[in-house]
Amino acid sequence: MEVPVDLAATVQEWIEPRAEEMAALLADLVALDTENPPGRGLGRCAQRLRAAMTELGLAPQILPIPPHAQLEEPSIVRGAAGSGPKLVYFHGHFDVVPAQSRTQFTPERRDGRMYGRGTADMKGGVVSMLYGAAAARELGLLGDGRIVLHLVCDEETGSDAGAGYLRQHGLIDPAALAMVTAEPTGGVVWHASRGALTLRVQVKGREAHVGQAHLGDNAFAHMVAVAHPLTELARELQEQRTALPMADETGKGSMMVVGGASGSGVNFNVVPGSAWFSVDRRCNPEEDLDEEIARITDLVTSAATAAGTTASVEVLQRQPPGATDADHPAARVLAACVAEVEGAPPAFELCPGILETRWYAQLGIPAFGYGAGRLDVSHGPGEFIDEAAMRRCAAVYALFAARILR
Repeated sequence: MEVPVDLAATVQEWIEPRAEEMAALLADLVALDTENPPGRGLGRCAQRLRAAMTELGLAPQILPIPPHAQLEEPSIVRGAAGSGPKLVYFHGHFDVVPAQSRTQFTPERRDGRMYGRGTADMKGGVVSMLYGAAAARELGLLGDGRIVLHLVCDEETGSDAGAGYLRQHGLIDPAALAMVTAEPTGGVVWHASRGALTLRVQVKGREAHVGQAHLGDNAFAHMVAVAHPLTELARELQEQRTALPMADETGKGSMMVVGGASGSGVNFNVVPGSAWFSVDRRCNPEEDLDEEIARITDLVTSAATAAGTTASVEVLQRQPPGATDADHPAARVLAACVAEVEGAPPAFELCPGILETRWYAQLGIPAFGYGAGRLDVSHGPGEFIDEAAMRRCAAVYALFAARILR
């Protein structure tokens, strides 16, 4: 089929009459509680996505995943549009962060927006990707290429069961021309993301009855002493600014949270014999994760020795940063597609957090975050997505696949 001259208009003419379909699917997805943690309802949501993808001709399958942590029915939904050898990935997740209120699972439409948990991050983005892929297929825009869709279930808790499973089992083809995920970027392109380190620091003491507290060794007190130099380091890291562009200049520092989670002892009337706290790092792309682990471990060891105790550091998460050059040919194609639909090219920025683009970028695949949702409302009590923006984003995805594959 010959590609239309005004491809953006053609794609939008296909998508716009399906506005109610898209809204209805999003409402169905929002109504399915997929809070993670704990990871409930994932199997039911995967089944609903498979049904929607079947209706759209996207050849879905649900990949069986072994039990993982506390996830309920961990699932990956995989689909495709087209059948040629060239390949582009559309990637999304259908788990959501815990809601502030159960009413967030009752979707509400008003003033051109859909409100509810996951509308922005990122069930609205998933709907955009499904309809973008369907538009590209129906309009014959894929040439000798194909879109492969990956919808995963655990992005909010590290993504080992979803994207990690895809990577581990060779289901991400390094020869792919590009990948895009529908994270809530608010219309900018995230072409880079921070790395992530999550550590657990365990501090030793000696238990004793409160009536004989002098015989004990208070692990909580030692924990406070061990944590102190890390809180000082966290303040210093804020001054280490990334060279990559970000919308918020004050957010360019390297991030660390000490004690986001912590605990000690067995009861109020017992000297605690052990204590622990978390350290969570979001490293800028210029930083080396192994060097950061070594620096934190050295501080913990030195502080523990000075306090007369011992402490250990366990690495719970180690995810390197990922980046694609903003001048990469695939980046220029994406920018051109956004400009065709939105009327102006997007800014390219560093994501403030981590992205599942990393699983693809580490294989050499140009990978980007771009979505209609807004980060400033994601995870909050008033989360929403603009429905018109969701449809425009679907058009961008269809255009991107058509341009990159041809």
